[in-house]
Amino acid sequence: MNKKPIQTDLKNLEELYHEAEYWHVNAGGETIHAKRMPGTFRHIKWITMSIWLAFFFGPYLRWDGQQAILFNIPGRQFHIFNITILPQDVWMLALVLLFFALLLAAITSLAGRVYCGYFCFQTVWTDIFIWIEEKLEGPPAKRSKLDSAPWDINKFRVKFIKHSAWLAIGLFTGISFTLWFGDAFQLWKAYLTLQAPLFAWGTIGVFVFFTYLFAGFMREQVCFWLCPYARIQGVMYDCETLLPTYDFSRGEPRGKLKKGSRAEGGEQGDCIDCKQCVAVCPTGIDIRHGQQEGCITCALCIDACDSVMDKVHRPHGLIRYASLDEIEGKPTVKIYKRPRVLIYFAIMLAAIGGIIYGLTNLGALELTVLHERQPLFVLQSDGSIQNKYVLKVLNKTDSDMPLILTISGHDAMKLINSGKPFMTRHGRVTAHTVFLRIPGDQLDAERISIIFRVENIDQTALFAEYQSMFFGPARN
Repeated sequence: MNKKPIQTDLKNLEELYHEAEYWHVNAGGETIHAKRMPGTFRHIKWITMSIWLAFFFGPYLRWDGQQAILFNIPGRQFHIFNITILPQDVWMLALVLLFFALLLAAITSLAGRVYCGYFCFQTVWTDIFIWIEEKLEGPPAKRSKLDSAPWDINKFRVKFIKHSAWLAIGLFTGISFTLWFGDAFQLWKAYLTLQAPLFAWGTIGVFVFFTYLFAGFMREQVCFWLCPYARIQGVMYDCETLLPTYDFSRGEPRGKLKKGSRAEGGEQGDCIDCKQCVAVCPTGIDIRHGQQEGCITCALCIDACDSVMDKVHRPHGLIRYASLDEIEGKPTVKIYKRPRVLIYFAIMLAAIGGIIYGLTNLGALELTVLHERQPLFVLQSDGSIQNKYVLKVLNKTDSDMPLILTISGHDAMKLINSGKPFMTRHGRVTAHTVFLRIPGDQLDAERISIIFRVENIDQTALFAEYQSMFFGPARN
């Protein structure tokens, strides 16, 4: 019996346990006061955080005298500039969700939890709250000292201002969210005059409470214990995923910088055990102990380590974005050779194609024609054949539209009890019943193809057509 593979597996398992014993997950027993340091990834983080600020100003954009983007839930309409999306177009929303889901999977497979580190609202709001906290209470050591100090006038004043600012941000967050679902200016007027509906006030209250609780107090605990998304992302990694990684072979053996160290030609590794990578981590982990559940791949530890390497005159990259294969010295795999990533991007391209097709074929009118089945036709006393149809016209515009109905397909066909314009309600389906009649001696087939056309009286460019059938008696 070959015992070598078993021995190898046991050795790897022992190494895993040895590494895991250094992992640190803060269960809420301590408050993490992360240090803020300038650097490349901090700058990128500020840029990505600004996307949320742009999101908040979105409802104030106007287009043709109306709100540019409005999700009118009661009216079952989504207005995006000149595009109006109704429930009948919900398949495009499904494609949008599919695209972003696959985008998340692809990015995670390539570069880890980028969403968590740069785009997640919990990360962004926590970072803003900590920035306010630092401005009012000072650096981490001073904040910790203030937390443990007895209450006095100065501590009360600082804490009161800080929590007031946090609540104001939560209030702005809640109000901004509601503005996407109603006219921004009208809603602001309703809020200022206390005339807003109860549901709107309730929505704001929920946002204020949870923004204040999550970003002000729970912070990284939300990622650890409440967010299922963080757990899902972790299983998307593989050996080629680029993650903030500590170069163990270069950094060890670590030790304080002293005479005779590697920095001056000795045998010591490049890591001087300054713990700056731990000090800047928003979740309080030590990246030198390997990938951990708490790592949100924000890469702030890279900025901290690079700044220290500059001071000790060593090259950057002791902590860097690298794959496990790269760290272990194995050949790296190109993106176009990774089937899973290619499948992700292929589905994303298909989703984009479907969205583009839907938008380019999103007319202002949709026409559906239902033929009466019982009976298929009626023989009139004068020998003519009559069919009954129910037209369902969907008006996708934001105003009522007068339409005129015309038919084509047979020269002898007549439109009974119609020919006059009829009105269609905006954002609604309007039903319209019509009868078609053909003289019996003019009908030369059991069924003939006909085309219904509804057209805007004022703008003939707005029209919709539908092909249906006219049925008659069986021919001998």
